[in-house]
Amino acid sequence: MSMRVATFASSDRLLQAALKVQAKQAEATLQQASGQISGDYGGLGGKAGSVVSLQSSISMSKAYASAASTAGDRVEAMYDAVGSIIDQITSMKATLSSFSATTSDTGELQVTAEEMLESLASLMNTQLGGRYLFSGSAVGTAPVDLDSLAAATAPSSADTGYYRGDGAVTSVKVSSEQTVTYGVTADNPSFEKALRALSLVASGATDDDTLSEARDLLDEAISGLATVQTRLSLNASTLKTAISDQETYQDFASDLATNLSGVDIAVVAAQMSAYETQLQAAYAAIGNIAKLTLSSYLS
Repeated sequence: MSMRVATFASSDRLLQAALKVQAKQAEATLQQASGQISGDYGGLGGKAGSVVSLQSSISMSKAYASAASTAGDRVEAMYDAVGSIIDQITSMKATLSSFSATTSDTGELQVTAEEMLESLASLMNTQLGGRYLFSGSAVGTAPVDLDSLAAATAPSSADTGYYRGDGAVTSVKVSSEQTVTYGVTADNPSFEKALRALSLVASGATDDDTLSEARDLLDEAISGLATVQTRLSLNASTLKTAISDQETYQDFASDLATNLSGVDIAVVAAQMSAYETQLQAAYAAIGNIAKLTLSSYLS
């Protein structure tokens, strides 16, 4: 009967080494599948703090971009409302220019003005997401109350008694260093002139002084509202730029975080191949040691 050489210590050392290589191989397999160094921050070592900071800044950047996008939607809604107001009062101006007290229907003109007053008030009371857009910071209050609009008579004077909002300028923070103010309130002089002109016509007066003043007010309102639209367009452009800047930063920060926490798949594949070779060699050595006997050792 052959007597086996005492090989336990050698086999154990090789087995422990093989198990360590096997653990590294398993880790590399997970890295290859996920593309990440580790499934948690603990495995990132000294890079963990930088990765956490980058991910936090990306979240903040997304919040800024979302706020700018919401503000942009409001600006677009305001721009459209102002455009509709311009269209309506331009139509009224044309009607007044062709009006003749001797041949035109005075009652129809009055009704048209009254209906347009209601329409303009509705446009100035435009809401988006439950917020009144032309009320300043008083977003829960309709800015225009026609019941408080004083009946105008020529010669008239400016009167914003209809306005129920406040004088705050709406703003949104689009980065840690930039705040964008945007919008317009319904007590803007151009809005007031449009309402006053329609109030003059809605009074039923058709004398030359009244209709002339109404036309002049509409002219001024149209010009002023065109300027308002230009400002809103600039607001929209600024907000779009802010969103683009945040998205650019998010891409940059995301790539940087990936570089810090990610792995080179080609390198990992090479490592796995090396680990496989090491394991095969280790298990082959363990097998050879297990086969040794005293007779083979002495021969």
